[in-house]
Amino acid sequence: MYIYTMNLLKREHYVRQLENFAGKDVIKIVTGIRRCGKSTLFRLFINRLKETGVGEEQILFYNFEDFSLKKFLENPENLHEQIVAKANEGKPLYVFLDEIQKMRNFESFVSSLHLRSNIDVYITGSNAYLLSSELSTLLTGRYVQIHVLPFSFKEFFESKQNKDRPDVIFNEYLHFGGMPGVAGSPETLHTQYIKDIFESIIEKDIMFRHKWHKNNHFERVVKFLLNSIGSPISANNIANVLKANKIAVSRNTVENYIAALSQSYLFYKCPRYDIKGKNILATVEKYYVADLGFKRVLLGNENTDYGHNLENIVYLELLRRSDRLYTGKANEKEVDFVQIDKNGYKNYFQVAWSAMEGKTLERELAPLNAIRDSNTKYLLTMDVFSGDNYNGIRKLNVINWLLS
Repeated sequence: MYIYTMNLLKREHYVRQLENFAGKDVIKIVTGIRRCGKSTLFRLFINRLKETGVGEEQILFYNFEDFSLKKFLENPENLHEQIVAKANEGKPLYVFLDEIQKMRNFESFVSSLHLRSNIDVYITGSNAYLLSSELSTLLTGRYVQIHVLPFSFKEFFESKQNKDRPDVIFNEYLHFGGMPGVAGSPETLHTQYIKDIFESIIEKDIMFRHKWHKNNHFERVVKFLLNSIGSPISANNIANVLKANKIAVSRNTVENYIAALSQSYLFYKCPRYDIKGKNILATVEKYYVADLGFKRVLLGNENTDYGHNLENIVYLELLRRSDRLYTGKANEKEVDFVQIDKNGYKNYFQVAWSAMEGKTLERELAPLNAIRDSNTKYLLTMDVFSGDNYNGIRKLNVINWLLS
């Protein structure tokens, strides 16, 4: 497997979330796709703790992918005794458990540590198994989830020494995505690095967990989702298309594949929202990939749909910034994204590679013009000449918006 070194970015967005819950009586569960920077986030937060006066002896960090800790995976009782003994020394003890799902009966292990008032517990897992297992039942109301995504474009941009050409850096981000190792490695190594991550997700987070065998049907569903980014789809639709191509796979099987891909955080489902009726629609959804690097590596020369690739980048950025995020339906027109904050205020977004041509601009503005409320509306494009206002709809350059 390709090994890389990356400079530690601040990742302030996530560090602040950990700070907000530090010392609170909740377990901090950090989730996200493999290799998106969860362990690095722990190191950043540990540095922040030390800056505030927390002593080295008050911090315990265990990465259960470390072979030297293998003895604790089947016999966690010994580790539990060690941690509890240190906690009896009076000061608060910060315990970081990385890839905890590898441990036998980890749910009980974590729950027991949480019972100690002076132990502050932080855990990570590479897939949604953590929150779909017995742990969520044991800890109902006693945990908070902090979900980590690959680098945003702003983080990717900040990782570069030469920042004179944001457009050139964005082109690299558009093609290779924002997995941390991409930002910290030569371009010649990007493809192998991304392939290694993808294979690890498929083998460890999906095939091993579900006791499946990798087959052509599964790979075709993955490629179908990648080719359909930004388009409403359903399991039934995928099954019918595959059947038309003489590939026999049932709707239930496709549903199981999509659920597993979502639980591994390789894909995200974006539900549809009826803007007029103010309700979520139980119909076809859209899916977006966690990082565009996977799309490029898996589709190769087929990866030419830059408009929907741009939409994928905007989706991930809105996911970082939003409490709730949907695709929208305004009468019979589709709005790319509806962002709703905790107070119920909405922002509407339409995304297009370019809207300089009159007919294209008219087509992209039409869904936003169909919305009759007074919430803010945006048209995001790659056009350099932006800042125009069309009947209250603000046209913005997407690179500037991502960096704002």
